[in-house]
Amino acid sequence: MSQITTHVLDTSKGKPAAGIQIVLEELDKDHKWTTRGKGETNSDGRVSDLLQPEVRLDPGTYRLLFGTGVYFKKQSVSCFYPSVIIIFEVTDHSHYHVPLLLNPFGYSTYRGS
Repeated sequence: MSQITTHVLDTSKGKPAAGIQIVLEELDKDHKWTTRGKGETNSDGRVSDLLQPEVRLDPGTYRLLFGTGVYFKKQSVSCFYPSVIIIFEVTDHSHYHVPLLLNPFGYSTYRGS
């Protein structure tokens, strides 16, 4: 399993959000973002392969970019947030699960398990 995983739940439907493009980026020493992984949520709203299982990230600042606007547009639903960016800190080599609870006009997140 990837060190970084995520899943997206569409709270307006009470169901997983399939087909959302996600990019994992790392903030480097020059304060530039570098792509470390990409994926798309499956039918269960999950992405478990952003990184290869053997890859371990160094401690630092990372972000997940969620293509929420495209997701809602495919459903002919207008939304307020065309993308969601979650910035977080990796402090060790443990597993980090970063879920997104989403609806057309709001979102929330937390560190999962």
